[in-house]
Amino acid sequence: MPFTDSDNNFMQLALSLAKKGRFTTSPNPNVGCVIVKDGGIVGEGFHQKAGTPHAEVHALAMAGAQAANATCYVTLEPCAHFGRTGPCALALVKAGVKRVIVAMVDPNPKVAGGGIRILEEAGIQVDVGLLTAEAEALNLGFLTRMKYKRPRITVKMASSLDGKTALKNGQSKWITGPSARADVQYYRAQQSAILTGNQTVFADDPSLNVRYQELLKSTDFDSAIMSEAELRQPIRIILDSQNKLSLNEKLFDLPGKVWIVSTVARDSAEFSSKKAQIEQIIVPANSDDQVDLQALMIALNAREINDLWVEAGATLAGEFFKKDLVDEFILYQAPKLLGDQGRNLVNLPEFSTMNDIVKLQLHSVVKVGEDIRLINHRE
Repeated sequence: MPFTDSDNNFMQLALSLAKKGRFTTSPNPNVGCVIVKDGGIVGEGFHQKAGTPHAEVHALAMAGAQAANATCYVTLEPCAHFGRTGPCALALVKAGVKRVIVAMVDPNPKVAGGGIRILEEAGIQVDVGLLTAEAEALNLGFLTRMKYKRPRITVKMASSLDGKTALKNGQSKWITGPSARADVQYYRAQQSAILTGNQTVFADDPSLNVRYQELLKSTDFDSAIMSEAELRQPIRIILDSQNKLSLNEKLFDLPGKVWIVSTVARDSAEFSSKKAQIEQIIVPANSDDQVDLQALMIALNAREINDLWVEAGATLAGEFFKKDLVDEFILYQAPKLLGDQGRNLVNLPEFSTMNDIVKLQLHSVVKVGEDIRLINHRE
């Protein structure tokens, strides 16, 4: 059955509902649901947090008995397995809906068409493929993890117009202005984890958290979506291959999870006096005795990290590019010149032909305060 303009409008609403969960649902996908009967909305909802009811459950609770013989619009195939909540496909069957319109099939092997089969075997009409691209765009990290068994990786950097990230002596505060820094908080808040290397920790002593008061200054953030108390801090991941961190760095005295990634173990008793919940992840070393990034990706996939935000120096950022692990490169560029002795943006090997260079696709250019934000995707 072809989709109508009304179908399109109701699915657009479901997508807008799903978007509300992008700060809190990790590692689950963002999902929205709208239930319609006789042309009117009788129920709606979105998935708010892992372990809590899914979008369909919220919408069915609102609809009550009116869900019988109604049409359900959902941005992701209803789940078919028992996790921390029951299968949504069975809940829709029990409620007696007549038709389910699904934006996209769930790539999770635990579902992967199973929810649709449950609905169809119960005699419910299922139509798939309405606004699929828009639904996929809401869950790029989840889709990447399901497809490639690793997180979707965004490398974020800031530079001057001449491509420098700091002066020769390392000074870099601040290359970009306050609007750009607020914009960074907006993106950080949507990540599963934020990663950097120990050299950045030694140089900058960063917090690597989301600062809510700065987040409020972002023009893209609506405070009605999430209060400071509801803010979910991304996990902070620090690459420290040889355990050189003293643990006296600022980030260890802030609450929240910190994962230290090393190639050799250190005494976990050292972690007990810190405010942060510290866990060490041991992975193999590469030929340079540094953390093997491919092995790290396996570990992060096992820990269900969907979206990984990398804020690192030129060397570590270059390693992610060299291993072809960068899905998105966000560059905040300030109208400043730091000179030819400034520090480079990304350290890459010397290329001998133009066929060898790293190629990116420019996705968007936006003015943010006095700076610009360039979002680039890998070809």
